[in-house]
Parts: sequence; structure tokens; C-alpha cells
Amino acid sequence: MLLSALTALFMALGYTLGGSGGAVIALLVAAGMNLFTFWNADKIVLRMHNAREVDAQSAPEFYSLVQALSQRAGLPMPRVYVIDQDAPNAFATGRNPENAAVAATTGLLNMLTRDEVAGVMAHELGHVKNRDTLIMTMVATIAGAISMLANFGLFFRGGNNENGHGNMIATLLAVIVAPFAAMIVQMAISRTREYGADQAGAEISGNPRALASALAKISGRAELIPNPVAERNPAAAQLYIVPVHVSELFSTHPATEKRIAALEEIAQDMGQNGGPPPMSVPSQTSTRASALSPVASPATAPKRRRSALDPHGR
Repeated sequence: MLLSALTALFMALGYTLGGSGGAVIALLVAAGMNLFTFWNADKIVLRMHNAREVDAQSAPEFYSLVQALSQRAGLPMPRVYVIDQDAPNAFATGRNPENAAVAATTGLLNMLTRDEVAGVMAHELGHVKNRDTLIMTMVATIAGAISMLANFGLFFRGGNNENGHGNMIATLLAVIVAPFAAMIVQMAISRTREYGADQAGAEISGNPRALASALAKISGRAELIPNPVAERNPAAAQLYIVPVHVSELFSTHPATEKRIAALEEIAQDMGQNGGPPPMSVPSQTSTRASALSPVASPATAPKRRRSALDPHGR
């Protein structure tokens, strides 16, 4: 329904401006830009965050946790990354489950318990399983076309009345209102995707309350700790599991309190129906290597404290 609303908005704007040619050109250009992003989004996003890929040798606990969750979700094993950043957050990227990647910051891994980390990564795998990257690319294509067409509208006279000047009031309203309406619809779609990923994450991990607890902790810290990547590139904020320094009205995420309430309902339903048991998160605390110490940067190493994946503070 929301995608249909975006499409209808695009068609209405094109009709108001009085020309199908400009609408087609705008759609083709926006589609080309977004298709390029779709095929290269994972590389762009991971490079933007200076993410480091890890494996079973360099980060055994974190990698094995994601591996167990992937198996439980019935997904191919994604590439796993760690970002040396104090701001707690995580995201998933990749055009499909076969080319997916998940990443978490050291701030998140150091702050959360083992079960909470599992809940967060299950949420990110929920995005992968629901193919949210594909959905959001479609949304971005149409919304981008609307914005481009609105810009073109500043140079179009619009309409087909006898004096040749068109209905300028209608044109100005379309040019101003259409992009704003598209943004609202795009945010609405993004918010539904977050609820869907929360539900999928709860089902994958079998522990919705752990995800709820993680959201509460991350949300509180994300507002206080600077995120240099999001400050340089505000569009990156929509990738994260919680928003960064954005009011609820203009956020691509639902309010954290509402997400926690929804997860509590899921937990109650799973308890009533006997739902899937919480997954047994693998632990390798007896091994020499911890999840984070092999990939931590010298700048962040002295700040490390005991964490879910590094219980001895190494």
C-alpha cells in the first residue's frame, strides 16, 4: 500500500507538471543512481565506517554467535565486520542474503550482555531475511524520482492552459508538497521494516526480551556518544538499529519505547504458545582469543572493560 502511494504520488506530480517526458527522464536517472547504490551499497557503507572483516580465527565468539544465528534463521553465513567506534550500534547491508554483511561497533559489543548481542544480531539478520535492502532500494528509487521531478518542476511551467503559463499555484504546491509527502511515506516504510526486523529477530533468537533490553541500552547511549560517521553522512543513520540524534517526527525508526512494547507482546505470545526456546549462545571464554581484542585499534584498547564477548576484559 505504501509503495502504491509513492507510485501514485509520482504519477500525480508528473501530471501536475504537465509533461510525461520529464517524469520518465527523472525516473530513469533516479533508477540508475539507486541501482548503482543497490549493487555497491555494502562496499560503500563498510568503507564509510572503516569496518574490519573478522572470521572464526580473529573473533571466534562474535563470529560463532552470528554463525549460530544464521543457521537458526536458515540463512547463508554473512560476512561479519567489527567497527572500532565507541557509539553502540549495528547494521546489515548487502543486496540479498547471499551477499549480505552484518557489522557491530566495539561500543555495542563491550556494553551488552551475550544474550543482548544475540538479540541485536538476530535483528540485523531479520533485515537480511526480510530482504529489506531490496524493498528500501525500490522506495529510494521512487522517492528519488519524485525529488528530481520536483526540482525539474522549478523550470517547468506546468499545466496546459491557454495562456501557456500553467497553473503556477498548483505547480508550486506540487513541487513543495510532493517531496515532503514522499519523505513521510519513505519514513513510514522504514518504520514498518524495523518492526518486521524486531519480530524476525525475536523469532530467530527466541529471546525478544533480550532484544528489548539491548534497544533500551543502545538508545540511551547512542544519544550521548558522538557518531562521527552519522555526523558526516546523515543518511547512514537509517542503517542503524536505533536512530542517532534525530527527533521521532523525522526519524526513519519507530520510537524505541514502542518497539520495546511490541517486543514485550511478542515475548508474552511466545510464552503462551510455547514459542521457540531462546538460542544457546556459544561461549568460548576459555580460548585464548576474545571476540574483540584481535581487531581493536590501539586508541580504543585502553578503554575496554568487561563485555559480553570479552568477559575477562582482554
